[in-house]
Amino acid sequence: MVETSKNRKEDRSMIKEVIVVEGRDDTVAIKRAVEADTIETGGSAIGEAVLKKIALAQERRGVIIFTDPDHAGERIRKIVAARVPGCKHAFLPEVEATKKGDIGVENASPEAIRTALSRVRSEAPGVEAAITWEDLINAGLIVHPQAAARRKALGELLGIGYCNGKQLYKRLTVFRISREEFAAALAELESKGV
Repeated sequence: MVETSKNRKEDRSMIKEVIVVEGRDDTVAIKRAVEADTIETGGSAIGEAVLKKIALAQERRGVIIFTDPDHAGERIRKIVAARVPGCKHAFLPEVEATKKGDIGVENASPEAIRTALSRVRSEAPGVEAAITWEDLINAGLIVHPQAAARRKALGELLGIGYCNGKQLYKRLTVFRISREEFAAALAELESKGV
């Protein structure tokens, strides 16, 4: 959970951490939803100066990576997380970020942005996996005809975004998803018929 304080003037939460987004339109969308400072990567060709700025922000205030739920956004997330350890992650479901076929944080409603920020996940590298590959197979999340749809729905339920099987295993481990949390999300998937 991200640390916030209420700004009475506009009834918007103030985010302590600096939020890393892709561009100016994403910053505008974030500021419609919450009081926050942002760093814009300027797209997937992240320069060294931007990475240094993100590292300084992480050291001083903490960083939340909040990129688009698409391939480019995932690439940026991986680059920043690899270069700046300890970042938090906010994930927006693709359906909440799509407008007229365009996918991006800039298309999300203020409420969807606030929800994603309320479900921020922290990385815990070096943690032993609570969920095994066998669990993923048994849950129909890999090597299953509906695996992609099930992973997408599970990612939305857990607030960890959509990813392939290998990335799902990594995210479940790095974000310390417990067996209980995993089982509850699977039960909800089953109840929805996914």
